[in-house]
Amino acid sequence: MPVILAVFSILLFALSLPATAAEIPVPAPPVIGAKSYLVIDGITGHEIASLNPDERLAPASLTKLMTAYVVFASLQDESLRLDEDVVVSEKAWRTPGSRMFIEVGNRVSIEDLLLGTIVQSGNDASVALAEHVAGTEAVFAEMMNRYAAQLGMSASHFENATGLPDDEHYTTARDMATLARAIVNDFPDYYRWYSVREFEYNNIKQPNRNSLLWRDPSVDGMKTGHTDDAGYCLVSSAKREDMRLVAVVMGTASAKARVDGSQALLNYGFRFFETRLLYQGGEQVAEARVWKAAHEMTPLGLPEDLYITMPRGSYDRLKSVLHMPTTVLAPLAKGQPVGELEISLDGKPLVSEPLRALNENPVGSIWQRAKDSVSLWFE
Repeated sequence: MPVILAVFSILLFALSLPATAAEIPVPAPPVIGAKSYLVIDGITGHEIASLNPDERLAPASLTKLMTAYVVFASLQDESLRLDEDVVVSEKAWRTPGSRMFIEVGNRVSIEDLLLGTIVQSGNDASVALAEHVAGTEAVFAEMMNRYAAQLGMSASHFENATGLPDDEHYTTARDMATLARAIVNDFPDYYRWYSVREFEYNNIKQPNRNSLLWRDPSVDGMKTGHTDDAGYCLVSSAKREDMRLVAVVMGTASAKARVDGSQALLNYGFRFFETRLLYQGGEQVAEARVWKAAHEMTPLGLPEDLYITMPRGSYDRLKSVLHMPTTVLAPLAKGQPVGELEISLDGKPLVSEPLRALNENPVGSIWQRAKDSVSLWFE
């Protein structure tokens, strides 16, 4: 279909925003001594810095992010309740590694088990949740893999709910970032538990192993992990002003290295990048001439807010280009794609989104259709 290109000044969405500061040159990311890392914007998913982000690695207790995601989804669809009791099995009680110290035969609430999993990294709590949700940990692992596939975590496979070593239990920094972002955005009410600094159960108080919660007030999650095979790992998330970052660090040599590396990556991302709201969902971005319609013009916009992540200070160099068909005919349904909005920086495409009709525009009267048919002969 023939298209016309309309180039829109960035002023279309700059009028309501503060002036942009001078551009800051973006240096290379810090060297942190990890096998793999990735930093993304929490809203846009834009990749800010990475090292081997698609390398398959053992996740250790980062696994528990997916364990919690499955439980959160069950709570959301109301197949579970936070105050629901779980009877602790001998298998859960005997699970080696970090523990919440639940006891065989005791009844423990879903909420306490989630806190035991998230704050204390309890393997016993993770298995107890898995058995309650799915009957067995093996079936629960199948649920984990189904959710991973739905989220686009194509390079991950889970064999258990704890992260205990298994040759067929693996992930990547990219997949962990995808999962962390999904938890933040899909389950904000439950995400707050990742900022809890300590939790007491069975008269045993244990601190959150994510020491960034004490070091950096902008950090509000997420999860540590460690086994001999995986090394020291950390998924962290922080919010400064209106920008959220997610950092994944895998395969460092010590607990200090994973924390120092994560802090360096978060500081790098916040210092040298920014995320801006360009268009609000439902806001008119352009309008289309619609032939043979009840209304001559139809407003076009985006169904959801459009954010862009870019080097800090480069906002004024963004370009907006609208691709439109030469002829748009009625009827138009509300939400129907009509054109394509492309945003680029210095000639490099950043994002492309379909522009949709904000209102319905039905077929016009017989007279309107006849008149437009004649007019189209001369277009």
